Parts: sequence; structure tokens; C-alpha cells
Amino acid sequence: MGTASSLVSPGEVIEDGYGGEGGEACEIPVEVKPKARLLRSSFRRGPRVIGASFKSTGSVDLEYAAEYERLRKEYEIFRVSKNNEITSMQKKEAKLDEENKRLRAELQALQKTYQKILREKEAALETKYQAMERAATFEHDRDKVKRQFKIFRETKEKEIQDLLRAKRDLEAKLQQLQTQGIHIFSPNDSDSDDNQTTVTAVGTQCEYWSGGVLGSEPSMGSMMQLQQTFRGPEFAHSLIDVEGPFANVSRDDWDAAVASLLQVSPHVPQALWSNTVRCYLISTQDTKAEMEIFIKKHSAALRRMCEGLGHFYLNVYFPEENAASYAMVRRQEIERSSICVLLLKSTVTSSVVEDCEEAFVKNPDGHPLVLYLRTEEDRGLTGPIRHSSAEEGAGLIYAQLEKVIKQELLGFEGGDDDSKDASIDEGREEDLGDVLWDLHDEQEQIESYQQACSSTTSQLGFQKYIDLLNDMIAAPPPTPPLLVSGGPGSGKSLLLSKWIELQQKQSPNTLFLYHFVGRPLSISSEPVLIIKRLTVKLLQHFWSISGLSMDPSKILEEFPRWLERLSARHQGNIIIIIDSVDQIKQAERHMKWLIDPLPVNVRVVVSVNVETCPQAWRLWPTLHLDPLSAREVKSVVSAECLTTDFRLTKDQEKKLERHCRSASTCNALYVTLLARMITRSVVSTFCLEQCLQCQDTLSLYRLALKMMLKFLNTDRERHMMKEMLCLVFSSHNGVSESEALDLFPELEWAALSSLLYHLNRLCIVTLRCGLIRFQHLQACEAVRLEFLGGGSGCASYREKLIHYFSQQLSQDCVTWRVADELPWLFQQQEDKAKLQLSLLNLFVSQNLYKRGHFSELLAYWQYVGKDKSSMAAEYFDSLKRYEQSCESEDSMTKLANLYETLGRFLKDLGLPSQAVAPLQRSLEIRETALDPDHPSVARSLHQLAGVYVQWKKYGNAEQLYKQALEISENAYGAEHVAVAQELESLAMLYQKQNKYEQAEKLRKRSVRIRQKTARQKGQMYGFTLLRRRALQLEELTLGKDSADCAKTLNELGVLYYLQNNLDAAKVFLTRSLEMRQRVLGPDHPDCAQSLNNLAALHTERREYEAAEDMYERALEIRRKALSPDHPSLAYTVKHLAMLYKRRGKLEKAVPLYELSLEIREKSFGPKHPSVATALVNLAVLYCQLKKHSEALPLYERALKVYEDSLGRSHPRVGETLKNLAVLSYEEGDFERAAELYKRAMEIKEAEPSLVCGNAPSHHSSSGDTFSLKTPVMNFFLG
Repeated sequence: MGTASSLVSPGEVIEDGYGGEGGEACEIPVEVKPKARLLRSSFRRGPRVIGASFKSTGSVDLEYAAEYERLRKEYEIFRVSKNNEITSMQKKEAKLDEENKRLRAELQALQKTYQKILREKEAALETKYQAMERAATFEHDRDKVKRQFKIFRETKEKEIQDLLRAKRDLEAKLQQLQTQGIHIFSPNDSDSDDNQTTVTAVGTQCEYWSGGVLGSEPSMGSMMQLQQTFRGPEFAHSLIDVEGPFANVSRDDWDAAVASLLQVSPHVPQALWSNTVRCYLISTQDTKAEMEIFIKKHSAALRRMCEGLGHFYLNVYFPEENAASYAMVRRQEIERSSICVLLLKSTVTSSVVEDCEEAFVKNPDGHPLVLYLRTEEDRGLTGPIRHSSAEEGAGLIYAQLEKVIKQELLGFEGGDDDSKDASIDEGREEDLGDVLWDLHDEQEQIESYQQACSSTTSQLGFQKYIDLLNDMIAAPPPTPPLLVSGGPGSGKSLLLSKWIELQQKQSPNTLFLYHFVGRPLSISSEPVLIIKRLTVKLLQHFWSISGLSMDPSKILEEFPRWLERLSARHQGNIIIIIDSVDQIKQAERHMKWLIDPLPVNVRVVVSVNVETCPQAWRLWPTLHLDPLSAREVKSVVSAECLTTDFRLTKDQEKKLERHCRSASTCNALYVTLLARMITRSVVSTFCLEQCLQCQDTLSLYRLALKMMLKFLNTDRERHMMKEMLCLVFSSHNGVSESEALDLFPELEWAALSSLLYHLNRLCIVTLRCGLIRFQHLQACEAVRLEFLGGGSGCASYREKLIHYFSQQLSQDCVTWRVADELPWLFQQQEDKAKLQLSLLNLFVSQNLYKRGHFSELLAYWQYVGKDKSSMAAEYFDSLKRYEQSCESEDSMTKLANLYETLGRFLKDLGLPSQAVAPLQRSLEIRETALDPDHPSVARSLHQLAGVYVQWKKYGNAEQLYKQALEISENAYGAEHVAVAQELESLAMLYQKQNKYEQAEKLRKRSVRIRQKTARQKGQMYGFTLLRRRALQLEELTLGKDSADCAKTLNELGVLYYLQNNLDAAKVFLTRSLEMRQRVLGPDHPDCAQSLNNLAALHTERREYEAAEDMYERALEIRRKALSPDHPSLAYTVKHLAMLYKRRGKLEKAVPLYELSLEIREKSFGPKHPSVATALVNLAVLYCQLKKHSEALPLYERALKVYEDSLGRSHPRVGETLKNLAVLSYEEGDFERAAELYKRAMEIKEAEPSLVCGNAPSHHSSSGDTFSLKTPVMNFFLG
């Protein structure tokens, strides 16, 4: 037998003989044992023998054959097995290939699906972004349409009010004519339409903006003004508009009074608004020793003190031997000096007599005076300072000057060093709360305006432009910004200054916000600082400066919103003037708000150079300044000749007339400079023809520089002039006089003063904010071309300034000048390493940050190449190194201030997590080094709470704010600005938590504190101006009795009242009343004004009986003399009604409130919000009298008027609903009461807050709309 493989070959098909399907043969391995096994085993019993028989050899072969066959079979089996495995693997491979192909196909399908989905996703995202962009555009367009509609609505309401006002005036005139017996024909009796002409009374302004008397009548047609102004019942006019500023005693008019300080006063002397304390020393040969000792030993201490307080200090003196040669310079220095010191013994010279006459006789009130008398023996002489020793005398002069400078000039109470330090570190910051602001920027703007106003502009023919400006401003809204264009030196700044000055006098209730842009690279051209300054000025006017962001981008973005909200709260008009707006960096980008619709009571005026004006702005209404006419040129030259007693010949006049005919030779600056050059004494060395060869202002300036060099006597003086002008050009903001003396030690003060005087006369330089600066850009350019070779030599002068300020930095003397100049100089020199080192000087960065130069500091770090995180790390490391060197208490205090500044800086950068550590460290240092109840601890708590507010951890923030409030109240008292700051912060916090009632109480208290502090302290120079104005008025009251004198006495009383000097106010107001009664009679309306003011004064002193009697007398006079709806009558009605209510005489108050309602209905019509306010006032009074049935229809009528005119979600609607809810509850209608109160609370919660960056709160009523707050309200709150 064999195996099955011997019958059928592998893979061969087997036929089925029975008709079945064929099959495939396969190998089946079968093991068969060999047959010769028995034979082989029989031979193994003995050894193999060689040469055996044939039989044994055959057996062996057979055995090998069997073994071979076996191995062959095994191999065949192995081969077949492996073939089968290969076949199986091939089948699997085929299946896997098929599966792989299928999966590849699926993968390709999935990839196609993925690509399709990805494309769909990108399309969806693109659609989303487009939708978001359309939504933003729609939102912007919607806001724009809303503003336009608001302007349209307010414009129409204004027109209605103008018509009603004209109607009242006509009715009043009709009554006057009828009383005179004149027969009046009624227009209705005539068949002709000619009698239907609209008649306007003389003086009535039927336009919202009047051309000649801008803003003299407030627009009470503005709903926003009515709904957001809470100064008692709103009548047709404010008394400060009707009778002028300082005419009525009223705390409500304080805002307008502060805004009118500069407007009602004459030009303020430079000594008052200058940033330099100029000490003019007058001495003789006898007292020369005292003066020299004082200058050498004590003036340095005064300079350090003034520079520490942000001012410059200068000793102004002229040696007696050559004082006569500086006569004009001495007169100017005395005029602008801050304080005069006279050192006398026994003899005087002519120059001393002249200086004394100028300082003590001609201008006795211009500045404080210190008199030093040196005596050998005590002879009974009296005076501020008297001593016999020169050394001790100099010490006494120093002590007296230090006291006068601190208390009278700089306004710091107390003279000790501790108070000084507190003032430096805290005083300047407290007034602005969390808003960081540089007073030097404000000082620069004040001086720019004052200098422009003091310039001679009447000869330049500006009156025609002023009239055109008034007409263009008077155009009905909406109006785009007004463009004042002209060439360089055409007089745009002078025109705007003159116009502002005139409008301030004529429109005391108009708020003017102006900004004069200087050189392109100066701080005054920084757009963020400009917009921030304008926003701060707006917020200060409304006693609220919280909520202002420090982020530069947000400041630019939020300004239009602040302008819209705060303009709605202002009863008058707001005019924003920006001079040289095209000099602002990226003006079109940063001034986008100019192209948006402006609020109805806001106007914007900008001036531009006609050559650099952006194309998009050229479509605005434009007032172009033309070149001067021949007559105007002649008047300017003649005016300059009169000031110097110089006369031109007729031939010279003809040459000038022929020369000044082109556009470049007859602009205002060119003609003024030319006139001054030909009338100066320096013209003796140059002929007139050389001046007339200059065909433009720049070449004329270059000639003026050459003339000045030849005018100087020595080469040293010429070198000094070149060096000083080059340093001014190379600096950031200019160079101060004291810095010039430091940079040139060999330069004497008299020579420097004389040089600056002549350069100023030639319109080259000026003093602004205590710094020597170029008057015009053309003068700056002339210096660059004449002395600096086109600007290539600036680097060496910048290095000189860097060396000077670096020396101050190495002496730990970081003033605002060092912080302003040094980093900027390093940036201009492109020295990033030194710039970074200067920024890592913690006091430099602290100075920049605390003065509000936030964007400038960020720009420096971006230039260095550091981001926020790396910048923070650098500051941390630098601060830790500084902390290792701190040992004394003073150094630890400075360290705490640095940590606090770093924390605030990081918080403003949007890094609150990194800001916590330095703020906590500052708190720890102050609690350890000072005291846990020290005011500085309150500052740390306040800043730390601000971080928790950003994190929305309101509980922690509230606790910290309350701790800070308690510390501030214990340290300063309950009525300090620091307390007001904490109250405002708490109010903002409660507002964020929807605790509106608590927030409103705190906010009202904060506003009262700030107003009272402002009255006691004054805003910047406000109180000094009030005192100066009072002194001027006192001189006017020394004449005979007259109506004008009585008016002056009344104004004087109001001024003293605003200074909180109630006793002096009562004296002058009583004198005014008595004089008016003698001159005008007891029933004259002016007597009613005096009675009204005295009544307000008695009310302030809580002398209610006397106040009531005077109010009643004033009301009786005004009822007889004035029309029923006259504003003065309404004013008296309002205050008498409030006094009755305060004293509980509700029955007597009812007819007055009814009269108030009647006046409003006549003034505004029955559907005006002001009428609704009067209805609510009367309804509240009826409720207090328990006359609920009479109060209910008044409330319902008021509610309907409010809803129709202001909308159903307006805060006034909510207040009325709340009062209705109380009334319903008291009548037992609990269901209706709950429904009304619920709706009122919904309106209250939906109302945004001004301090949170939205609309202003309207619930701060101080006496207009009353809310009934009774214990019954707890029922609904529960």
C-alpha cells in the first residue's frame, strides 16, 4: 500500500462519475512503517562482519532505501504542509489587499468629507465674522441715528420753547402797551395776512446758539437736560444766566461760578498762573551782604522745596551798578515776579526807588511783599523782618520766604516738612481720586491761553472773523466741527483765544474746553493726553472723576460717550476748541469722534494749517483767515512804532506797503515780526532793505537771529545765545531758566533776563510752564537751519542735556523735568540700553506714571522691545534690589510708595494677578513702618480693593473699602476729599452689585464733600481769583450811593459767600439792600434780589425765621413787578416753598407749588417733563398732608407725561411708580402697590450708572423730585 498522494497529484481535479460536482485533490499525509524493520532488527544482535555473505549486504541496502524513502516521505509531507501554509497566507494576503483597498477608498471618502466640512466651517466662520461686522456697523449706525434723532427732537423742542418765549414776550409787551393806554389791533380782526408776521421782542434769542451772545439763554427744550438736572424745580431759566454770574446767593450756582472765575475777572497777572516762583530781590549797598548770604546759603533750599512741589524757583536781582541799563527788563521782571523782597538800611538809590515804586505803589496787590529793615539799634521800627546781623538777617528772610511761598503762593496749609511731604505724595493725587493727572499739562494750557489773550490782537482785524465765527457757531444742529484754516502764522491761535475771551464774558454759563497744541514732538501733541485732559475737565465740572479708564485705547474710545452723557447734564452749552489739531500725531485716527454727530448743546472748533489739513476734514464748514489788508498792515506797524517812539519816513512806509502785498509777506506773524524788527534799536546796524529782502516768515526769522547776534556785545554772549537756543531745540519740552543758569555757570542772571526779553520781543522764544520754548514753529525751524546745520548737530546738544539730567538722577533728585526729558533724550539718541536703565530707575517711572503719562511710559518700553510680562519682571527685580538698601523709616515709606505705584501700574496694564503682590507688600510695609491707622494704609487698602473689584470679588473689596473709609475718617475727618474718594469707590461697588439705594446715598455724600471742599479751598487758582475780584470790587464801592454801586456790593456779598465768609457776605448784602432801598425804592425788583440773597444766607446759617420773612418780602415785590412766569419769580417761589416744607409749613407751601406748576405749564406746555416734575412735587406734598385723593390724579397725570415724553423705562417713570406704589399701599390696594413697585424696581435695576461707564444716574435729586420713603417700603423689599 502507499499513500493517497500516489494516486492523485495535488491540485488535480477529480471527476465524479455519479454526476456530482468535481472536487480538488489535496495532499493527506499518512505515515506507513517500513517493511524491513524486522530484518534490520535481527542483524543488530552482533557486530557487523566484513566480507559477509550477499544476503547481509542486500539487507543493509534495503534498510538504507527504506530510510531514504522515509525521509523522502517526510520531506514531501513537510513540503506539502508548507505549500498549504503558503497558499493559506496568499489567500489571507489577497483578502487583506481587498480590505486595504476598501479601507483606502473609505479613507479617501472620509478625507473628501473632511475637506468639505473644513470648507464649510471656514465659510461659516467667514459668514460669522461678516455678520459680526455687519452687527457692529448696524450698532454704530443705530447709535448714530439715535443721536441724530435726539438732536432733531431737541432742536424741535428748542424751536417750540423759543416760540413760547417769544409769545410770552409779546404778551408782556402787549400788557405794557395796554397799561399805557395804547390801542392794540388784534390780528384776528384783519382780513389781510400781512399782520401774521412773527414778531420777536428786542433781545430775545430765537436760536439755540446766538451769534453775539453765545449761550446767554440755556436750552431748556433739551429733554436730557430736564431729565438729568436736579437743582430744584426746573424753571425756564437759571438765575445765573438771567442776571449774570455772582448775582444770587445759591450753592446750586457754584458749578457755574467756578466755571466763570476767569471769565468775570480781568486778565490775571502772570505771577498768579506762572509755574515759576520768582523772588525779586531789591537791595542797596548797605544790605548787599544779607542778599549775598541768602543767595549762597538759603536759596538752594528754597529751590529744592519748590522743585519738590513741582515748581521752579528763581532769584531775580540786578546789580546796583548796572541796573539802569536794564530798565525795561526790570519792569517786566517786577510785573511777573511772585514775591518781592526789599532789603533796606538807611540809603537808597534811584534804581531802588524805581523798583519800589513799580512793586509797592503801582501794583500793590500783584504779589506778596517782604520788607527787611537792617538797624544797628532797636529804634521802634516795625516791619515783617528787622535784625542787626547780616547772617541772622539772611536766615530770617529765608524763614519768611519759605512760609510765604508755601502758604500764599503754592497753597499748602502749614509750614512744616511733614505737611510738605504729605502734600507732595498725597495732596495732588487726592483731588483727582484714582485718576492720575499732570498739573503741569494743565498749567501749560492755562499759560498758552493767557499769553495769547494778552497779545495785541485788535490791530489784526479779527472782529470780522469773530462775527463770522459767531454766525457759524449759531447754525442749527446737527453741525459738524467748525474748521478755522489759514497759513502758518496767519493768527489762528490769537483769533481763537480772543474769541474764547469774548464769549466767556458774554456767556457765563457756557463751558469752554480748549487745548493748544505745541510742537509736533511735545507732550501737548500727544492724542491720549489731550483726550484725557478734556475728559478730566468735563468730569471735574460735574464733581465726579471716578470711572475713567487709564488704558490709552479706552480713553480714546470712551470720550464721545462721556461727552454725550455729561453734556446732557450741563444746563448751558459746551464748546471744545482744539488749536493746531493737524499737529496731533495721527490726527485722523485718534480724532474719529469728530466725524460723529455731536450732542445738541456741543460745538467743536478746530484750527488747522491749510497746507496740512486732512482731505476728509476739508468738507467741514470752514472759516479761512485771509492775508492782512494794506490798512491792517499799516495799523500793526503803527502800533509797534507807538510803543517804541519810532517813526517811519514816508518813503519807508511806501516801501513797506509795496513789500507786504503777497500772501507770504502779509500774514499776521510776518507783519508783526517785521514791525518789531524795524522798530528795535538793533535796526541801526541793518538797513530796512535787508528786512524787505525776506519774502517769507522763515527767512525773516533767520535775519532776526543774525540781528540779535550782532546786537550782543561780546562773543561770549553770542555763544551763549546760540547754545541756549540749540538746547531748547534739542530738548523735549524746553529748558527752564534755572537749568540754563546751571548749564552755563558763567552766565549772569541779568544777562540771561535781558537776552530772553529781546528774544521774546522778536517772537522767537517765550516762557511757558516755566520753560523757555519757541513761540512759533517757524522760529524753531530758523534755529535748526541757522545754528544746527539742518538738524545734524542735535546729537551733541542732546548729549549735553543727558549729562545734565543724569547728574541729577545720580543725586537721587528725580523731578518731573528729569522724568520728562531723560527717557525721551535716550530714545532720540536710539540708546535702548540706557533708556531701559533710566526706566528701571523706579522714581523716574513713578514720576511718569503718577503724572498720568501712562501711554508715554508704555511707548518707551515698546521701543526697548519688552512686553508687559517681561516689563513687570524687570520692575520686580529692580524693586527687590532697592528694598535691600532700605533701612530708615523714610526709605521704607518711599519703598511702600514704589510698591503701590507698581501695583497700580500693573493693574492698569490688565495684570491684576501680578498687581496683588506689590500692593500687599506696600500694605505690609506701611502697617509696620508707620501705623495701622495711618492714612497711607488707607491708600494701600483702596488700591488692593480695586484689584478685587476687577476679579469680581466684591465681598473682599467691600471690606477693604470700608476699612479705608474708617481710617480716612479718623485721620482727616468726615468731610475730607479722601473720604469722598472712598465713598465714591464704595458707591461704584454697590452699583455693580445692584445695591442702588446704598450707592446713591454714598454718592450724594461724596458730592457734598467735594463741593464743600472746593468752596473752602478753591479749584487751582479759583479762590485766589475770588479774593482778587473781591478786592477790585471793594475799591468800586467807595464812591457815592448809586444803583451800580449797590449792584457791586451785592456781587461782593455773593463772592464772600462762595468763600464761606458768611459774616462778610452778610455785611455787603445788607449794605446793598439798604442802598437799593434808598436809591431805587423799597419795591424795586433789585431790592427783591438783595432780599432773596439775604434769605439764602440766613437759610445757610439755619436762621429760618429771618430767611422766611425775607423770602416773603422778595416774593411780594416780584409778584408786583414781574410777569407771572418770570424766572426770578420762579426762583423765589422755589426756595420759599422748599423753606416752608423744611419748616413743616406744608399748607403754606401748597399754593407755591401750585404756582410753580402754573409757571411751568405756561413756559413749556402741559405735556413737558418739567410740568410732570411739578405735578410730582405737588402730589408728594398732598400725600404728606394725607390728601391722597388729590395726589392720585396728579401722580397719574405726571406718569403719563413722563412715559409719553421720556419713555416707559426712564428713571423718572420709576420714581413716580414708586411713589404711586406707596400711595396705593396706604390706601389698602396692596396688589396694585406690589405691581407698581415691582415695575419701579425693574426700571431701577435696568438703569445704568455713570460711574460704571454708562449713562449717568438720574436719582440724585436734591430738592426737585421727592420720593416718599416710608417704613412701608420694607414690605416690598422683603
